[in-house]
Amino acid sequence: MEKSVVVKNLTKRYKLYNNKSEKLKDVFFPKDYGEPFYALRNVSFEADHGDVIGFVGVNGSGKSTLSNIIAGIVPPTSGEVLIDGQASLIAVAAGVNNELTGRENIELKCLMLGFTKDQIKVLEPKIIEFSELGKFIDQPVKSYSSGMKSRLGFGISVHTDPDVLIIDEALSVGDKAFADKCLAKMEEFKERGKTMFFVSHSIGQMKQFCQKGIWIEHGQVKMIGSINEVLSSYEEFLKTYNKMSPEEKQAFREKGFES
Repeated sequence: MEKSVVVKNLTKRYKLYNNKSEKLKDVFFPKDYGEPFYALRNVSFEADHGDVIGFVGVNGSGKSTLSNIIAGIVPPTSGEVLIDGQASLIAVAAGVNNELTGRENIELKCLMLGFTKDQIKVLEPKIIEFSELGKFIDQPVKSYSSGMKSRLGFGISVHTDPDVLIIDEALSVGDKAFADKCLAKMEEFKERGKTMFFVSHSIGQMKQFCQKGIWIEHGQVKMIGSINEVLSSYEEFLKTYNKMSPEEKQAFREKGFES
């Protein structure tokens, strides 16, 4: 592929139900039950090899849904995502089995990615050291804090060396020292020409790390451009949005979910 990632007319539609009975009836009569909910609608963009792109938008705008579809975790309703290579998502608890220990999660994830047992033996201590989980590595992940889960996910993803890396709020939990360590690892990936998508509420991290920006609003692309251009417009919008009441914010978010 000439491009690293190509997203074409991506739409993700869910259905909202008033109760379990309505959800069951929708299986047999899909046109009669459930309210359409569009998390994404006709999203299109391209990423070159080596691009570092920040997704911005208020909560509920569709950023995480887009991240999950690019990573192959959630299927789109329509449209397509073409990726040159393997994509990996780093998000709190993404792809982590709560019933397994941290070590077992490392081994399972690596096996699923096609690594041999000998390769896993080499990778495992590096992942454990990076994640700084110590003795907790042999405890069930369900006992981990959100920060510990993020450490484990980040450690696995960066050491399995994906072609496309998606970081979704993974640095928003835990301590600053570990966040700085992760950013340094991401800078290393950046220098190696990896394609990365970065979702964060930290404007400072966006400006520091990203080259391009995509503003998602109501599940649609509102703006694509340099990170400084996009953030400048987005910050102007936030001045108005942050003055809204909770009810006004809810109404604003729901506006884009209408069929």
